[in-house]
Amino acid sequence: MLSPRTLLDYAIAVLTWCDMVGDFSPSASHQFNQLSWRILLLLNFYRLLMSLVLGTLFLTLSPAPVGQVNSALFIAGLSAYTAFTIVAFSGIKGHWPGLHIQAIAHVLVDLIVISILTFTSGGMASGLPSLMVLPLTAVSLILSRRFAMLLAACATIGMLVQQLTSEFKAGSSADSTAAGLFGALCFFLAVSASYAARRMRESEALLKQREVDIANLAELNDFIVQHLRESILVVDAEDRVRLINESAAQHLKGGPIEPNTLLGEVSPRLLYLLDIWRRDTPEWHSTTLTLVSADGGTLIQPHFISLDSKDPGPTLVFLEDTSLIAERVQQSKLAALGRLSASIAHEIRNPVGAMSHAAQLLQESPAMDDQDRRLTNIITSNAERVSTIINNILQLSRRGSGQVERLALNKWIGDFSSQFIQSFELSSDQFTLEHPGYDVEVRVDPSHLQQILWNLCENALKYGRGKNDELILVRYGRTNNSNRPYLEVADRGPGISSEAAERIFEPFFTSGDGGTGLGLFIARELAHCNRAVLIYEPRHGGGSIFRIVFSDPLRWEI
Repeated sequence: MLSPRTLLDYAIAVLTWCDMVGDFSPSASHQFNQLSWRILLLLNFYRLLMSLVLGTLFLTLSPAPVGQVNSALFIAGLSAYTAFTIVAFSGIKGHWPGLHIQAIAHVLVDLIVISILTFTSGGMASGLPSLMVLPLTAVSLILSRRFAMLLAACATIGMLVQQLTSEFKAGSSADSTAAGLFGALCFFLAVSASYAARRMRESEALLKQREVDIANLAELNDFIVQHLRESILVVDAEDRVRLINESAAQHLKGGPIEPNTLLGEVSPRLLYLLDIWRRDTPEWHSTTLTLVSADGGTLIQPHFISLDSKDPGPTLVFLEDTSLIAERVQQSKLAALGRLSASIAHEIRNPVGAMSHAAQLLQESPAMDDQDRRLTNIITSNAERVSTIINNILQLSRRGSGQVERLALNKWIGDFSSQFIQSFELSSDQFTLEHPGYDVEVRVDPSHLQQILWNLCENALKYGRGKNDELILVRYGRTNNSNRPYLEVADRGPGISSEAAERIFEPFFTSGDGGTGLGLFIARELAHCNRAVLIYEPRHGGGSIFRIVFSDPLRWEI
């Protein structure tokens, strides 16, 4: 039989070995502490249930399987145990005293009471020491390995003490093998539970680190998406916006867009283009469909990518600013245009100069009447206009920005309308000018703006003869959503077909009317040189609208 002294030395040796191998701090994260408190709570319910079961067995069965050696001590120990269990509920609920203090105190009480109950029930043969297995294992999950091993040693010593006391009282020498096996079991459970707790803490720490990494990665992804130069959004199968970055929101709405917003509420045009792409119609493949940004100053070309094999499924939408596309392809276009214009500029300037010189000589003739003088003025002004056009084309091919200046649009439009009406002999009913009622200022090269607006008005005069007397409507002001200045030319003609509307700004594209197809192309390129955009839209009730949206001159100031 192992003596208590030998077992105590063995326990100290085991504790020393555990300390040499390594120990772990009893501190744990908030989540693990919450789990530990729940373990203590469940363990307290276990004590209460154990007390009720043992009390029931003692009171109902005869002879009683427990407490038969010393009934009074059994009843006293069980009553105190029950009272302690009830009081322990308030401590666990209030988390006072601390977790580890309560865990150690609870197990020591379990050890003392179960040892007493075992002694009063006949020793190890009663089977009551097995009630100590669950509390010891549960608390070993909470405490460090050192404390778990210490409690296992205490449980072993307690069982040996009660066994020796029982033998001494009985006056006989019994085998203490059961107590030794119980002690070995306690140490095994303590080591196993401590190892499991260690693994749990390591897994929890790893999981917490992974959560932090995932959260950081999500924040990084969100930052990258929100600050991409490219404008992107994700639309689900129900046409709701699931994800959108700041750039795309500015293009579509001019401000933030909440997730789960219907795409049709944000941009009906984009929803229409998405539907065309999903149906894979020939219209999508044969044209380059675009939409106008929320500020009315940018043309946006969408690109769609399906994110799922389902039809329809989530769709990734890239919104590409066509002005950026134009920047990438404009050099090649303008280089060809520059070579063409440079080669013919000299040949055009010679006859134009001769015409202008002849008109000036005619104006000096004393025999000219007012009608002839008006005609020579038209020849002179148009010769100057042709020379200006040649210079602008050459300047455009050299990527020149022109002589940009602050221009009061109200006065300039008035002078332009008078000149245009006189040149084409129009009446006031045929050329209508709408004033916004406030001053509008833009930053632009006046000669560029003259050429753009003259081209647009001339096209309206040529193609826009509607059912009424109004041929040309020119109006200007500031847009409602972005407050950017704009100038537009409208007519009541037959309008432009949807197929042709996507290509009218391409160089050398014509509708078969004998034109060169360079007018609108040059007009848009000149607008780009002045940080403006020229867009087309059909007019409500029939006709066409060509709108120049300028950059706000206040934002140009450095």
